[in-house]
Parts: sequence; C-alpha cells; structure tokens
Amino acid sequence: MSAPASFRLEMLQVARLAPKLLGESAELIAAFLHSKFSEDGGFVDREGRADFYYTVFGVEAMLALQLELPRERLSAFLRKRKADQLDFVHLCSMARAAAGVDGEIFSNAEKSAIASRLQKYRTADGGFHGAPGKARGSAYGALLAWGAHTDLGMTLPEPERLLNSLLALQLPDGSFANEPGITEGSTTATGAAVTLCRFLGHKLNAVTGAWLLRQIHPSGGFLATPQAPLPDLLSTAVALHALDSMEVSYAGARESCLDFVDSLWSAEGGFHGHWADDHLDCEYTYYGLLALGHLAL
Repeated sequence: MSAPASFRLEMLQVARLAPKLLGESAELIAAFLHSKFSEDGGFVDREGRADFYYTVFGVEAMLALQLELPRERLSAFLRKRKADQLDFVHLCSMARAAAGVDGEIFSNAEKSAIASRLQKYRTADGGFHGAPGKARGSAYGALLAWGAHTDLGMTLPEPERLLNSLLALQLPDGSFANEPGITEGSTTATGAAVTLCRFLGHKLNAVTGAWLLRQIHPSGGFLATPQAPLPDLLSTAVALHALDSMEVSYAGARESCLDFVDSLWSAEGGFHGHWADDHLDCEYTYYGLLALGHLAL
C-alpha cells in the first residue's frame, strides 16, 4: 500500500524553492537555525527551552535548505517523552518531527501508541480538538491529526466523519472558522480546510479562494482575519499555499507580498512574525521559507 498523502512533504517541496530568492542570505538562515539547536537535542522556543513544537520547524527549515540534520541527537530528544505525557499539539509535533528526522525513530508499536493517544482528542462529531472531551472539532485539530497519522504512515479512521466535522465550520462567505460558534473566518483555519479538503477528495467552491484573496493587505501580506490591523507571516504563507493548491492566481500581489516578507527578514538570519514582533524563532523562519517558495514559483 502506498504511503498516505503528506501535507508536510508537500510544503517542504515548496519551501525548498526559497533559496532561489534568498541567494547568499540562505547562509545566514543556516547559521540562525544552528544557533537555535540546544544541547538538549531539540530546537528552542522563544524562551530558549528545547520544545517538540519548535523542533518541527527547525527540522523542516533545515531540510528546506538541504542542511545536514543532527539526526542522532534529534532522535534521542524525541524519544525522551512518552506519548501519554504529551498534549495534543506536542503529540502531533512528535510525529511530524520524527518523520522529518528518521521515519524509523519509533517502532510500529510506539507509532500505534501515539495514534491511540490521538484518539483521546477525537470529538463526538468525528473531528479533533486540542482539548479532550469536546463535542465538535476544530479546523486546526483536524489538520494536525490528519498530518500526524500520515507522518506515522497510518490511515486515520473514518475520514468521512473528519470531513463532515470540518465542513460544519464553513461560513456563508466561503471562509472557515477554527471553532464552532465563531462567526468570522480566519486565514489559517481556511488554509487548513483547503489543504485537508483536497486530501480528502472534497472540492471547495471558488468563493473560498475569493475570500482568501480579499485578505491581501494593500502593503503586501495577508491578514489573519478581515478585522486584523496588520498582515502576518503565518497567514501569508498559509494563504499562498492554499491559493496555489486551488490554482487561484495572486499574480497582482506577488511583488507586494515579496516586499512584505522581505520587511520581516533580519540580518540575524531569521524572520519576524509581523511588523510588531521583536522576536525571531524557527517557526516563523520556516514560514518565511514557505512563503518565499511559493513566491519563487
């Protein structure tokens, strides 16, 4: 049986195009990423602590730049914690980081234990949520759970129930809310829905692409929500990925988006998340590479 489709690998393929636009700056990013690798064996969060979530982005960014991974130390770091000690996000992060480092870090029995633990976050409507015991799933939870299963090389049970849970979050304007009861869509939730619907074989209406295009800020970049005051790098990378996958053109905004991403670049080798963000980390640096990869197409 062929391996399930992987949004991790799909995004990595695009991020690997970023050096076309980076030129010599790619060396600064490489140095920055190495500086965020801790003696504990993982990549650090904004407080300087090694963390599974930030390790995902450190690993993916290094792979995008085709840098050599410290695989043995990363493998040891990922094996430090058992599945039953982790919350939903870090459980999914464990699976994703391990897939990037070495698909054989965990045995089949350990992979099954991770998948079993994920089921504790399955909601009554067939979706997934970061908090256990919820009746309805979130868009973020759905994509993370799907991604974790594919990273483990496993098929998520009852995918049709997952799709129905996700579609229940779609709003009349074509966008998706992340949580039930939210009346305004977000770019990240909509991007997650676009990706997952495609993998699950459900074609979304063109109105979803039109909504995403309306989130382009006049100065470049994409807003997280229609009411957001400033564009941000995560929303921009996610929106570009969704629009390209839907074959919706954003050619008129390409140059302004390039300018926006460039405005968040630091000579220290990382990317800021938005104009008011003073920090640099592996997460936003990875999203900078993903955005540049799409803009290099």
